[in-house]
Amino acid sequence: MSPTLGESFHFLDWTEIQGAQGTSLSSAELYAKVVSWSRKARGVNPTAFDDVTAWMLDDSHWSAEKLPENEQLLMQGVLVRFIEQNTRLRQFLLELEPAGVVNKPVFAALDHFDELLHGSLASLNDPKLQETVAAVFANFAAMQDREVREYIAGMKTGPTGTDSVDVFGYINHLKNGDAHVQWALFMPVKVQEQQQGFQVQNFEYRTMPPLRFIGREGADLDQSAKAELFATLDTLGTSYRSGFDYDMLFKHHYGRGVDQEPWREVWGRLMKADTPVPAGFIHLDFIPTHDNQAGLPYISQFALATFSGCLEAMHKEEGYDVDAMYDVTRNIILGEGVLIPYPSKYWTAEVFQDGFNQPSKSYLFSVDR
Repeated sequence: MSPTLGESFHFLDWTEIQGAQGTSLSSAELYAKVVSWSRKARGVNPTAFDDVTAWMLDDSHWSAEKLPENEQLLMQGVLVRFIEQNTRLRQFLLELEPAGVVNKPVFAALDHFDELLHGSLASLNDPKLQETVAAVFANFAAMQDREVREYIAGMKTGPTGTDSVDVFGYINHLKNGDAHVQWALFMPVKVQEQQQGFQVQNFEYRTMPPLRFIGREGADLDQSAKAELFATLDTLGTSYRSGFDYDMLFKHHYGRGVDQEPWREVWGRLMKADTPVPAGFIHLDFIPTHDNQAGLPYISQFALATFSGCLEAMHKEEGYDVDAMYDVTRNIILGEGVLIPYPSKYWTAEVFQDGFNQPSKSYLFSVDR
């Protein structure tokens, strides 16, 4: 690994920022400079963190004589540089905040990233990872142990010699912490750019009591099959209604990554917990809080976005990761620093507030608040 390990990251160019501060640029124009940087960093830093992971898992770099150099590369060349950047970025944003141009969730994102950079994983529910990170910060020589490096890197080598994700390691958390800062900076701008021909009419977060989604799998169900499905759910009676009683197309991966589990789509409705399941139907259960286990039950917390405007525009797929409603809902969440529990509890749903036979105009997105 090159001794310029930290140079593969896209850090802020403070020479440029300081030069701009000495001009007649407005607060909004100065803020736009860090927004522009954050967008560029999103295209570079994920790969740079992956390079760090690969470096850690290459045993040839971890002989005893290389430890002092490696400690300098990681602790000073990466962690300290991010700490210094966060400090300067925070001060810069605080100076701009009175002008009302700063997306305030960026400060919480900086707080969390700083905690991670200083080795504090108190907010994480992984005692083994907390113990491993503490050991490395206390004595970097612990990194000679392959198992320690696997926990820090977040990868293990599979039986066929290929790398497979096994634990969500320290580098994974740093990668996310960096991303949250960048998302808080540029996502509000991106959300506005993405609303072409439609607009967000309402956006809110909800936490529901325990729920049960009942329905049938298959995005390609024809109209008669859907009509029969929802007529059957109607026969369950009002006593089983959840209070969010719309026809929905639910989408999930059973708590696994999109590359590990097929995308599954289920037509149905959210009902009260323990609602009897009609013959031939499936059910998915929800609870209000995270149980720290991947997969079911999911979390009954979600963002609800309702849209107005051109129906074709809000359902457009070209130029979006999934479609316009999905992308805008997700990006609002990311810009507000709210956790999307991907992949362990991740789910989304289209909401057909006027019934399944009319186009959807609302979207649900799982969150963990």
